[in-house]
Amino acid sequence: MPTPFPGMDPYLERPNLWHGLHNRLIAAIADELGPLLRPRYFVAVEERSYLADPLAIGFSAVPDVGVLGPYSTSPWQGVSGQPGVAAPVLEPEIVELPMYEHTRETYLEIQEVDDESNSELWMKSDDGTVKVITLLEILSPWNKASRAGRVQYERKRQEVFNSYTSLVEIDLLRAGQRFVQTSRKTEHYTILVSPSAMRPRAQFYPFTVRQAIPTFRLPLQPDDEWPVVDLNAILHQLYDRAAYDLRINYQNDPTPPFAAADAQWIASLLYEAELR
Repeated sequence: MPTPFPGMDPYLERPNLWHGLHNRLIAAIADELGPLLRPRYFVAVEERSYLADPLAIGFSAVPDVGVLGPYSTSPWQGVSGQPGVAAPVLEPEIVELPMYEHTRETYLEIQEVDDESNSELWMKSDDGTVKVITLLEILSPWNKASRAGRVQYERKRQEVFNSYTSLVEIDLLRAGQRFVQTSRKTEHYTILVSPSAMRPRAQFYPFTVRQAIPTFRLPLQPDDEWPVVDLNAILHQLYDRAAYDLRINYQNDPTPPFAAADAQWIASLLYEAELR
């Protein structure tokens, strides 16, 4: 069953779906680009890992309500001032300690194959042997809503901007602080395409839940043809193939909520699709 939305389905932003969607979408984009870019380029799915505090980003897989069993201790005798008299035992309270989650995050690298130049101005692959022509990131709650995650990502972003490597930054999450600030407050999602030769200027694609996701050209080497990436088609095919309709209850409102006009538009769309 296809998604009822023309572009980004906001129900996919829900915490219980987003992490899996993020990784699947990265893999789907890689599968789409791989045959188009060979033999000059290799599309690598890379991974970074970190310890994230889920409460700091409001994005936790921990249940809202936990049931704790009774606490018991082995009987023991304390030392008191009087022989043969046990010290009173104070029953402890049971508390939950904050636990950091080990999180893995995937991204794409477009790597040039068999390139002999070794300029230090290019970003390098993890093993340092291949230069990265383009980095493609899909932003996560860790990048946008966590202070530590934002600092870490901004540092990586600035490294890319100071190199010859191009950057594609896809933001399909309404929650959290945006990296590109504009005077408009109406867009819900954005795509930033930063070819290295254009800096400090970049191509910016803002769009709303009512629109299809815009296509964009993937920056490569200047002497190459830059392919068009139809992210809307890739996401919709993934939605259908992965059967996300089985996990989404369109009777509920999206999270986070929309402004009144957009909320009404979404309700009308779902009524017409007989999902409400």
